[in-house]
Formats: sequence, structure tokens, C-alpha cells
Amino acid sequence: MPTAKHWIFPLVLTLALILPSLSRAESAASTTPAASVAAGRLPKMVDVGADKCIPCKMMAPILEELKTEYAGKFEVEFVDAWKFREKAARYGVQMIPTQIFYDASGKELFRHSGFIGKEEILARWRELGYDFRD
Repeated sequence: MPTAKHWIFPLVLTLALILPSLSRAESAASTTPAASVAAGRLPKMVDVGADKCIPCKMMAPILEELKTEYAGKFEVEFVDAWKFREKAARYGVQMIPTQIFYDASGKELFRHSGFIGKEEILARWRELGYDFRD
């Protein structure tokens, strides 16, 4: 079980990397996250994290399952905030991991910070009006 000392350092480092780029990203980003989501025409969940943060590592297999099981119903995208800082900054996250739920038009519906399990993600989609069960 990861302790706080295992994820505090990555969190502080992430904030140090992301916060300065937020102001640059706002002025430089001609393509907003909402616009890129809208191009896909499916509801979408974007997870902004890092491949080395503990909660993000725990979520990686969950995201892969969701991508496979719900392909064609909703999209799942992972954005590595440490490797792609400017892209991650466009989402305006304050900590990682952060999951952002968008409708098919690209409108942000909900945002969650921290680890979230598969069933919680699907339950959140249902609360938002999307039931992806067959």
C-alpha cells in the first residue's frame, strides 16, 4: 500500500512543472481540450497523470480495460503531465492524477482528482447521463 511519502514528492514536482506553464498555455493554445474532444464526437474521459506516479500506475490497467471494453462508446485518453507539460497544462489540472469527463460536444461535465476505480468511473458516467452497459 503506497504511503503519502511515495506520492507527495511526485505531486509537488508535478505542480512545480505545471503551474508555470499554465499562463503560457492559455495564450498559446489555439486548440482547446474541448475542441479536440468535440472532433471525436464520443464522450471522453481524459486522465492527466504521469507514468511514474503511484496512483497513476494503479490506474493504467483500468484505463486500458476501459479503452478496450468501451471502444466506440466513449474514449479514454491518458496525458502524461511530466512528458507533455504544455499539453497537460491545457487541462488546468492542479494535481495528478486528474480525470476530466467530457460530453460528445466537448463540454466538460465533471472533474475528479486522485485515484478512481473502474466501477467508480462507470458510475460517474451513469450519474452524468451515460449508461454504457449493453
